[in-house]
Amino acid sequence: MRHKKSTPNRSFRVADQIQRDVAQLIRGLKDPRIGMVTISAVEVTPDYAHAKVFFTVLVGDPAATAEALNESAGFLRNSLFKSLQIHTVPTLHFHFDHSTERAAEMNRLIIEANRHRAQDAEPSLPADDGRED
Repeated sequence: MRHKKSTPNRSFRVADQIQRDVAQLIRGLKDPRIGMVTISAVEVTPDYAHAKVFFTVLVGDPAATAEALNESAGFLRNSLFKSLQIHTVPTLHFHFDHSTERAAEMNRLIIEANRHRAQDAEPSLPADDGRED
């Protein structure tokens, strides 16, 4: 008799479904602290008890948005029961995703480094000593 083994793909599928559903549910929240939010990633624990939901904001304060989303986490979790086909719907924990900020900073540093490299590579022009030829 073969035992059904939980595959890692199932965890990814559940996380992906939570990401889509939470993104849709957030649009219906009336909290003014929640501006234009994008759910960038979801990480689910192996036992499906908890899910870290990473978000970015186009408009609004990330800290206030995180507070509002975490206050709405119970409502959002209850709403997920209707759409997720699993026994345990994870407790949601919202975290601001700093990766876009880090990527923008890295991009800025790369551009700056390339600009300095280009300046260093330019041949220096001979100084004008004031004599006419």
